[in-house]
Amino acid sequence: VQLQASGGGLVQAGGSLRLACTASTRVEAMAWFRQAPGKEREFVAAVRWSTGSTYLADSVRHRFIISTDIAKNTLYLQMNSLKPEETAVYYCAARNYYVTTYTEPTRYSYWGPGTQVTVSS
Repeated sequence: VQLQASGGGLVQAGGSLRLACTASTRVEAMAWFRQAPGKEREFVAAVRWSTGSTYLADSVRHRFIISTDIAKNTLYLQMNSLKPEETAVYYCAARNYYVTTYTEPTRYSYWGPGTQVTVSS
């Protein structure tokens, strides 16, 4: 499975960006993680393709929206009201098997190269 992400960039605090991640084939679940310099990789959002169930980290729940285009195997992350502390490399991840947890990076087998999101103050 190959993952291709796009949509990162530079935005002012309070602004918006939309990330997209396309998988080369259908998978069981896809997710977004982010990693700031010197910090651990952090769960942001996930979707289980078979049911359409979505999961969002508490820190982004009321600002970020996750959506999908099933025909294109594409996952979108609409990020609104961005904060400077959310500056990070955002990674798309995927897996082909079901587990109950969506927030652990070790539970994903495939990773995209990452896209930089920079939020200026």
